[in-house]
Amino acid sequence: MFATQDDWNHGYADGRRYRPLDDAERSWLAAHVPAPPTDPRALDVGCGTGELAAHLASLGYTVDATDWAEHALAEGAAHHPAVERWLKLDIERDDWGPLHESGYDLITLRLVVAFLEDRARTLHALGHRLRPGGTLVVITPLATETPAERRGIALDEEELRELGADWAHVERTDIPGMALLALRRA
Repeated sequence: MFATQDDWNHGYADGRRYRPLDDAERSWLAAHVPAPPTDPRALDVGCGTGELAAHLASLGYTVDATDWAEHALAEGAAHHPAVERWLKLDIERDDWGPLHESGYDLITLRLVVAFLEDRARTLHALGHRLRPGGTLVVITPLATETPAERRGIALDEEELRELGADWAHVERTDIPGMALLALRRA
């Protein structure tokens, strides 16, 4: 499992790619987090090469895509011109100054949460970047459906419960091998 920024960057540079966005995820996102009619903004945290960011743009969002792997960002920018901004950012350590100052209607973390060192703190801070009525979406592999040698990329039921502990509304949908969570404030 990759752990450092250099590992991720070299992995992308060497052509390594991860689980593609599938039709079940696309449908769920369209149904559960449609773009609001006025100035819809989304932040895709850990965007990789930008497949999810591009999908959000196709749903009508103006998208900021962040990752800490320069090679992933460069590939995403080359292939997905509908994404407004590509930002090199370590969401746990870097200054969030480059993020949109008025916040976001949607923040997504797809295949990212298992790699965060302090999940609760990071999700809490991201929650404060949501506009009123906004949603934070976590898409993660399920530990019960992930081989033991790859367990570090997935979350178990206790970890999933902990993600929703500070949120007023938690909606969960499971698709084969994955959990999709929509987290909302009051």
